[in-house]
Amino acid sequence: MGASSFSAADKQKTDMSAPGQMGGLNASASTSREDLEAGNSELKRGMNSFHLQFIAIGGTIGTGLFIGSGTALANAGPVSVLIAFIFMGAIVYSVMAALGEMATYLPVAGSFTAYASRFLDNSLGFSMGWIYWFTWSITFALELVAAGLIIQYWNDSLSVGIFIAIFFVVFTALNFMPIRWFGEFEMWFSSIKVITILGFIIFAICINAGAGQQGYLGFSAWTQPGPFAEYMVEGSVGKFVGFWSVLVTAGFSFQGAELVGVGAGEVENPEKNMPSAVRWTFWGIFSLFVATIFFIGLLIPYDTPELLVGGTNAAASPLVIAANLAGVKVLPDIINAVLLTAVLSAANSNVYSGSRILVALAKDKHAPQALTWTNKHGVPYVAVASTSVVGLLAFLNLSAGGEKVFNWLLSITAIAGFISWCCILICHLRFQKILAHHGISRTTDLVFRARFQPYLTWFGLFFCVLIILTNGFTVFMAWDVTDFFAAYISLILFVVLFVGHKLLVDRKWSLVKIEDVDLSRDRSSEKQ
Repeated sequence: MGASSFSAADKQKTDMSAPGQMGGLNASASTSREDLEAGNSELKRGMNSFHLQFIAIGGTIGTGLFIGSGTALANAGPVSVLIAFIFMGAIVYSVMAALGEMATYLPVAGSFTAYASRFLDNSLGFSMGWIYWFTWSITFALELVAAGLIIQYWNDSLSVGIFIAIFFVVFTALNFMPIRWFGEFEMWFSSIKVITILGFIIFAICINAGAGQQGYLGFSAWTQPGPFAEYMVEGSVGKFVGFWSVLVTAGFSFQGAELVGVGAGEVENPEKNMPSAVRWTFWGIFSLFVATIFFIGLLIPYDTPELLVGGTNAAASPLVIAANLAGVKVLPDIINAVLLTAVLSAANSNVYSGSRILVALAKDKHAPQALTWTNKHGVPYVAVASTSVVGLLAFLNLSAGGEKVFNWLLSITAIAGFISWCCILICHLRFQKILAHHGISRTTDLVFRARFQPYLTWFGLFFCVLIILTNGFTVFMAWDVTDFFAAYISLILFVVLFVGHKLLVDRKWSLVKIEDVDLSRDRSSEKQ
């Protein structure tokens, strides 16, 4: 990692065309920039690009990839799953490019929720921020439950409640640590998942080449039972239904990549480190996801019965299923340990991201101002406590009735990520108009430029909206009232929050005027 300082003469124009040089620890960055506050809060700029990358990776790569990819393979087949993840990667690219351009220019805590209020509409910032916070706070509770269930793989006589209590205390305490310590911890925690995926890829290459008991595999799973699976109905329609259902699953798996923007208000030298963090977060997550899905599809035929067994521990992981098919019996315990680190790393990121969203909401007067209070280390302790306490809802899972309530709460979070992506893309379209109005050239005046604009942003926005509207399309093929509300309750809640705030608080039905948008506040550059 580089340790050189960054001056105005060193600035280079940056785009999303390639990963480029990785930003490192900027130990000698100018004092004024390190101490720059994020708006009116006193968050410390103590992270570098590596920390941001791994916080996003920690919140993205988890049980969705290690376990959920097995069900996706069974429903759609290897080629459908691969195409779905690549296509979703293109959508995520559009989101990350848009977020990177805005977060580099205006690096504020909570980033896109703050942009929604500043660029577009107070009610949009309110509804989007609160549903996004609710997503991550409830997901924290989910991860606590998942951690307990994973440990029960080794000893099912132990109560899940024991581990919920232990991990709740541990990860709440970690989020009260100075941000640099937190970033270092998350970096090493998340790196375990990255190393595991890289190890699996090497393992898969060896098994595919003939190292396992099945001999040389090649692309045999793509020919028998085939590249595409039929889902719910037969024929070509069934294959398309399988693809679209997995496209939605792929979108859920990628959610969390935008967390790199949530920490924009706490990164050192944002003009250098934000572009690096955004580029490498996207390319890292995309490469790991696509490579894993590709090799799983090579090693496991989609009609393998174990893919549909379900569960939350190693037994349900396609990585373990692939090892068992190859005759390698030592992986289940290793994979289960990795799954434990995966959910714990995600839990750590959940509390961090949720607390910073609360800070952004409070700064925009959408939440109590006490949420911006920080300790001497710059940690927003009220926001951290308010987010982590929601994790106690995990104890609902210990009773049968409570489990039903808990599952309904989780349904609200399901589509919120796509709503957030839509908001980011809409804000970026508005951002481009604001820059043009103020005479700021994207070509010459921005350190980081999103490419193919505005077409790439429109592309991402179109498909995000389409997925939101169709994420529960299987409900209409086999009608179920419960499944309908599970699929669309988050969208309904978002509309209720928006309309309620508009009617009771904002009462303005027009967008913020472009000429009234202040682009000087929270600028990352010393030259305003």
